[in-house]
Amino acid sequence: MARQVNLKGNPVNLCGPELKEGDIAPQVTLVTKDLQEHIAGGSKEKVQVIVSVPSLDTPVCETETKKFNELIANLEGVELTVVSMDLPFAQKRFCESFNIDKIIISSDFRYRDMEKYGVLIAEGALKGILARAVFVISKEGKIHYQELVPEITQEPDYEQAMKKIKELT
Repeated sequence: MARQVNLKGNPVNLCGPELKEGDIAPQVTLVTKDLQEHIAGGSKEKVQVIVSVPSLDTPVCETETKKFNELIANLEGVELTVVSMDLPFAQKRFCESFNIDKIIISSDFRYRDMEKYGVLIAEGALKGILARAVFVISKEGKIHYQELVPEITQEPDYEQAMKKIKELT
């Protein structure tokens, strides 16, 4: 049975595996707002946070991205990447409009690699974009926290994500 989230109370199936805490975080190739390739996941010299959102052009995604930009601003040794299917040109305008400069904004439009995280929406009006999720990954590349937000129109649990980020840094 496919994993599901809800969109305004209606179930929506997702594509890809269900990752759990302790699993190795798959490497994904994303495209930054400056059209550069960015590798997220796997092991790195920093704690990684991968945040998937449906579109920066929605109020909840805008709020979430701005909030993570603020929360992560003074933390050392953390690389936070927000991923959507928005085109890099739109992402660049978004970052300039809201002064987003502490986190990496990226798109999965080219490779659709985020399916490896099980967050690609498989059906319905949002088919082909990403569900809302947060993954916190240790320097060794293991997932130490993951939240697949059950209702796409709601924000994630910032407090729990930040608690795990701070534990790992």
